[in-house]
Amino acid sequence: EEEEEEEGTWEEKFKTHTDSKPYGPSSVGVDISFPGVEHVYGIPEHADSLALKTTKSGDPYRLYNLDVFEYELNNPMALYGSIPFMLAHNWSKTVGVFWHNAAETWIDITNSAADRNLLGKLMSYFKSEEEVPQTDTHWISESGIIDVFILLGPRPHDVYRQYAALMGTPPLPPLFSLAYHQSRWNYNDEQDVENVQVGFDDHDIPLDVVWLDIEHTDGKKYLTWDSAKFPTPEIMQDKLAKKGRKMVTIVDPHIKRDGNYHIHSEAESKDLYVKKSDGSGVYEGWCWPGTSSWIDFLSPSVRQWWAERFSLENYKGSTLNLFTWNDMNEPSVFNGPEITMYKDARHYGGWEHRDVHNIYGMLQQQATAEGHILRSGGKERPFVLSRAFFSGSHRFGAVWTGDNEASWDHLKGSLPMLLSMSAAGLPFVGADIGGFFKNPDPDLLVRWYQAGAFYPFMRAHAHLDTRRREPWLYDADKTAIIREAIRRRYELLPLWYTIFREAYTTGLPVIRPVWLEFPRDKNTYEMEEQFLVGNSLMVRPVTEQYATSVQLYLPGSSLVWYDCDDYKPYNGGSRHSIDAPLNKIPVFQRGGTIVPKKLRIRRSSALMANDPYTLVVALDAEGEAKGRLYIDDGHSFDYQKGTFLLREFTFSQNKLTSSAAETSGSYVTKSWLERVIVVGISDTPTSVQISSSAGTSELMFSFDSNSKVLTIRKPGLNIAVDFTITVRSS
Repeated sequence: EEEEEEEGTWEEKFKTHTDSKPYGPSSVGVDISFPGVEHVYGIPEHADSLALKTTKSGDPYRLYNLDVFEYELNNPMALYGSIPFMLAHNWSKTVGVFWHNAAETWIDITNSAADRNLLGKLMSYFKSEEEVPQTDTHWISESGIIDVFILLGPRPHDVYRQYAALMGTPPLPPLFSLAYHQSRWNYNDEQDVENVQVGFDDHDIPLDVVWLDIEHTDGKKYLTWDSAKFPTPEIMQDKLAKKGRKMVTIVDPHIKRDGNYHIHSEAESKDLYVKKSDGSGVYEGWCWPGTSSWIDFLSPSVRQWWAERFSLENYKGSTLNLFTWNDMNEPSVFNGPEITMYKDARHYGGWEHRDVHNIYGMLQQQATAEGHILRSGGKERPFVLSRAFFSGSHRFGAVWTGDNEASWDHLKGSLPMLLSMSAAGLPFVGADIGGFFKNPDPDLLVRWYQAGAFYPFMRAHAHLDTRRREPWLYDADKTAIIREAIRRRYELLPLWYTIFREAYTTGLPVIRPVWLEFPRDKNTYEMEEQFLVGNSLMVRPVTEQYATSVQLYLPGSSLVWYDCDDYKPYNGGSRHSIDAPLNKIPVFQRGGTIVPKKLRIRRSSALMANDPYTLVVALDAEGEAKGRLYIDDGHSFDYQKGTFLLREFTFSQNKLTSSAAETSGSYVTKSWLERVIVVGISDTPTSVQISSSAGTSELMFSFDSNSKVLTIRKPGLNIAVDFTITVRSS
């Protein structure tokens, strides 16, 4: 007697949608256990805690790229991107697991410590031996094969080097992309764009990039311009470029089905679209332009065609100062199941969409980035922002956390989201400053700018229906604080650029969970309200309304940390209450590090290229410190040919030395050393000398005996020169 087939075996319904299953039901799964481990991290994107929670009494974590409207916090639901990479960590080891599968994936997590019932917890008090914790994970994907990579560490840095060997490291982004970006849906026309950039200049606030959302196009046809609102786009971009600024326009993957639209006509005639389930015709759905079809980025030849659309000849009105934002690329289909594409739609090679769903957005970002490179003859670095992502997206540009809202909870929630993405190997990440939906109150906006100044990607963005929120539209005191937060970002651009170069060479995250740098400190394992920029700065954003102080944990019992505002020292290995009035960003420099800065803030980062550097030398308990500074032209690929500087700074025995960290690189720069600030110096200096190939000379200095801060003025040497500064004390 034949067994009765289970409902949904060959066809499945979701509301009004039907998903055919020509190959029948399928799934692949594996159980992976981590003995001795209580804490696991990664598998973004979820609006949830950094340390992943047990799912025993709730839903598993879901990886399925979706356009989620006003997403919920503290929820394992799927969001815009998916990285099936998990890290398991305890005090003695760190391991990584990469589940190589682009289909819809679910991960269940159970933890022997977290999941014990009350009786079990009571019984543990009577046991003679401490119970060994264990985290068990169950991975299941709708289709594909079992393709799992285990990265054995054993240290956190080792795992990232291993992951980088597997997936590649992120390329060095153009310097402007690390500066401040101003966006909204939408700046209305060319005059509006001009007014915005003039507003930044008039209020002495630096700005590098102005963004245009979908309304800049001709009827939401991408790679076009609304000729009434933006009649001279090249002139508009040139006006920005004269002040060292760039522009970004949005280019989504859905193409308006309009016979008069050249992109659609060519895609249709060349058979470049995703197909219906039976392969007989083009898949159609609804998105911003109305009836649309979707470019099939799975095809290498289609990606090449897409890249060629960004040439100056093909993208009319574009210049080399125009960059790209790929949104809605989960892909978002307004009339599709869960607002996305049917799983049985067909791609290049006969692949069903269900098999490749989570890589669709990454492939669009890849093709767009290749277009940027192609249009410059391979000379200039691309910049592409994508909402959807997968493992490997770090090779093609930046991502952000999507459509957040203007609330204190979303400000607070941005930190574990960004740290989870960073921990999973995606370093160039940010969240919309101020929140995309709704209107932030002035205090919330201020605090968000302060936090956003320490996001790897710093962009303010807002919904069409929100009030305008350029920084000068608030009371003068609020504008002044926002100005200072943005200027802080520009001041630290040399540090950010140096850390991104480290990511390029090692795969290490740019912003880091505290446990990553202090892997044996159990106090850090669930810490998500503070984070590290590289290994030198501890940042504790204020994310609570009305807060005038924060609690901060500074790790390292033998370390000293210094408040970056007044250089007051704090002992490591303990918690501190830090005053945080509205104009205060709690940031602390780790003793033993040297941070490069540029203190002459100009209209844009490009205008600061030849400006001098300041070195902040924060001494450890032994009176020593070290740090690096990376310099290149900030925009080309010449760094890959050895046109760069990597300087090594070391302070020991009252001597600061500068030498080449990598002799394989060389670069001519006009920047010089303007100032050295030595923090935590114990004895009163009597003289300061600098020695180089040009000879030895005395330097001017001042010393604050109360704060123990020595300021050395105008060493004057080019930053590329080897030198030694000697501090003599009485």
